[in-house]
Amino acid sequence: QVQLVESGGGLVQPGGSLRLSCAASGSIFSIYGMGWYRQAPGKRRELVARITSGGRINYADSMKGRFTISRVNANNTVYLQMNSLKPEDTAVYYCNADALLIGAVGRIDVWGQGTQVTVSS
Repeated sequence: QVQLVESGGGLVQPGGSLRLSCAASGSIFSIYGMGWYRQAPGKRRELVARITSGGRINYADSMKGRFTISRVNANNTVYLQMNSLKPEDTAVYYCNADALLIGAVGRIDVWGQGTQVTVSS
């Protein structure tokens, strides 16, 4: 089994910053892609940013220039630095990992429980 534990969400004023963290633990052989997604009330879950184990990064267009994703492979941890936050960034942010477990044949898609980010004055 693999668990993803997110932290760092909260309430912030418009223009402020937050840093989200997500740590993977369990019977992990290797983690390939890791990423952040978000879901606002009444909307579909959408990609925020994703990073491969080799460091290749993909951002959603609306996040480019404001958000920065990074990871520490040795710790199976991914971060999301969010700057210049806007009220429309309010959502539950979910961590995602594409993992290969010890003794497993195929990779699995794992999700964290989500962390609330609220941008409001």
